[in-house]
Amino acid sequence: MKKALDRIDYEILGLLRNNARISNKEIAQKVGLAASTCLVRIRLLQRSGVISGFHAEIAPASLGVGIQAMIAVRLIRHFKPDVDAFRQHALGLPEVVQLYHVAGPIDFLVHVWARDSDHLRDLAMTAFTSREEVSHIETELIFEHIRSSELPSFTEPAKRMD
Repeated sequence: MKKALDRIDYEILGLLRNNARISNKEIAQKVGLAASTCLVRIRLLQRSGVISGFHAEIAPASLGVGIQAMIAVRLIRHFKPDVDAFRQHALGLPEVVQLYHVAGPIDFLVHVWARDSDHLRDLAMTAFTSREEVSHIETELIFEHIRSSELPSFTEPAKRMD
């Protein structure tokens, strides 16, 4: 049985979401725990799968990215081998930043980075429309991408039993 997250767990998760490089000592101070206790909690959150990893936010322009887009992909049929083939293909493309398998009239949303509009057009034509499992794509330019700093909570934090 998984342990319910309490208020302190939520505070730790919020701090790490906003800055994965924050020191354990600083987290402990902000949530009111001893550093050793805080470290134990973070390790438990990792082991239980609540924290699935840490990453760095990269400025796209620093890598030569001049344009971002979301490509909506509809497959000819929503058939597991086709879904798996497209997923594997898309994740193998260096331009793909994120891949979403979605419900509705489209099957995938693909967030891509490209150098410029020519690169984006060529990517769409060669990497997506040429696939036999793809029936239709629509490309939407991304003007701005902002990640929310808020941590959503759909469950009530458990009360601490001290």
